[in-house]
Amino acid sequence: MSTFSPVTDADLARARCDPAFRQKLLTQSLETLLTGMKKLRGAGPSTATGGGARQLRESVELAVRLAELIQSPDGRSRVS
Repeated sequence: MSTFSPVTDADLARARCDPAFRQKLLTQSLETLLTGMKKLRGAGPSTATGGGARQLRESVELAVRLAELIQSPDGRSRVS
C-alpha cells in the first residue's frame, strides 16, 4: 500500500484545468479513503465506543461525494 501524499496547491491548480488529471486525483483520493475506512472498520469494537463510529460515518459520506464527483461528466460537484 502506498503512503498518503497530500494534495498540493499545484495539484489543485492543474485539476481545475485538466479534466483527466482531476478524475485521476479524485479516484486516488477515493481509493485512499476506502483503504482508511477498511482499517477503521477492522479496528474492532473499541473503535465504535470512541470516535471511530462517527469517523466511519463521515468517511462514508465523503466517499459517496467523491464517487458522485468521479461519475459526473466534468468532475465537478452537482448542487443538491
